[in-house]
Amino acid sequence: MPHLPADDAWLLHERRAIGDRIRVRRLQDNRTQESVFLAAGVSRSAYQQIESGAADVRITTLLRIAHVLGVHVSDLLRG
Repeated sequence: MPHLPADDAWLLHERRAIGDRIRVRRLQDNRTQESVFLAAGVSRSAYQQIESGAADVRITTLLRIAHVLGVHVSDLLRG
């Protein structure tokens, strides 16, 4: 089985796209990062890394963020 580098270009692109969709939805709701990460039970630094696409996100965390933003998790995953 081939070994894949942790930060393939496509993977980074997809993480950034998810973060962008989270940011767009948050801004559409006129919410601050703080209001979202507190309601989702995520640390400030973790949330900032998720929005910037710098970190892998657990599905549980993504589900919590989607719930706080009032969207289905699939809306954050699909472009």
